[in-house]
Amino acid sequence: MSSPRGASAPRSCSMRVLAVLPAASLLLSLTAAYHTPPQCHSHFGHTMCSQSRPPPRRLLPWLQQTFGSAVQFDLATLKTWLTEQATQNGAAWLPTLQTGALAVVGVLANLLLIPVVMFYLLKDWDIMVGRVAALTPRGWAATLNRVARAMDAVVGEFLRGQLAVMGTLSIYYTLALWAAGLDYALPIGILTGVLSFVPFLGFGLGMILALLVALLQFPDWTGVAWVAGIYLAGQALESYVVTPRLVGERVGLHPVAVIFALAAFGQLFGFVGVLLAVPLAGVLLVTLRELRAAYEASDFYRGG
Repeated sequence: MSSPRGASAPRSCSMRVLAVLPAASLLLSLTAAYHTPPQCHSHFGHTMCSQSRPPPRRLLPWLQQTFGSAVQFDLATLKTWLTEQATQNGAAWLPTLQTGALAVVGVLANLLLIPVVMFYLLKDWDIMVGRVAALTPRGWAATLNRVARAMDAVVGEFLRGQLAVMGTLSIYYTLALWAAGLDYALPIGILTGVLSFVPFLGFGLGMILALLVALLQFPDWTGVAWVAGIYLAGQALESYVVTPRLVGERVGLHPVAVIFALAAFGQLFGFVGVLLAVPLAGVLLVTLRELRAAYEASDFYRGG
C-alpha cells in the first residue's frame, strides 16, 4: 500500500510544522521577552541590582523576626566556606557532577533528535503501515485494520486535545500573571503553557521563573503569594478540569477516568506513565470495545 506522490507534499509540509512547533513556541516566548518595552527591562535590571546587594532587604529581617536571633550574612565568609568544601570534597563530588553533566547532554541530544526522528517517522508513516499490512494474515486484515484506525483516531484526538490544553493554559497564565502585575507575564505564561505537554515541567519551570521575577519586583510578600497562588490554581485547573475536558472527552474517556488513568499509570510507571496515561487509556478503551463486540457476537453469549 503506497500513497500517491502528489499526496505526500501536504503530509511533508504538515510534518515540518509538527516537528518545528515546540521550537517555534519557545522562540515565540523569547521574542515576547525581547520585545518587552525598554522601561520594563530597565526597571527589572534596576530591581535585580538593588535586590542582589547583601544583605537581602526582605529575607534577612524576616528570618531575624521569625527565629528571634540576629542572623548575619557575610558574603566573603560564604565564599570561603564554599571554596573549602569544594577543595575537601571535590573528589567525592566529581562522579556526581559527571553523571549530572552526562544527563544534561543526554537531554539536549534528545531534544535535538526527537523532532528529526518524528519528522521522518511521520513522513514515511504510510509506507511503514503498508509494509506491516502486507504481513497481516488475510483473515485478520479487516479486524486489525479497523482496530488500528480506531487507535490512530484516539491518539490523533489526544494530540489535538493536548494542543488545546497548551493554548488554554498559555492564555490563563499570561492573563493571570498580567493581572497580578508581574513583569514578563507574556513570555512566562506562554512558556508555561507550551511546556505543559510534559507533566510538571511547564508548571515547575514556569513557577520558578515567575517567583524569581516576583521576588525581585514586588516590595513585599503579597505579590509573591499571588503568583504562587496563580500557579497552584493553574495546576489544579489543569489536572481536574482542563485536561479531563479537552483531552478526555476527545478520546472518549470520562473526566473521572482520565484522572484515574493519570494516577494509576503514574503510580505504576512514574513520569513516563503520566506522560502516556491518556493515549494508553484510550487505546485500552478501543481494545475493550473490540473484546466486548467479539464477546457479544459469540455463541457463548447468545446461548447457541
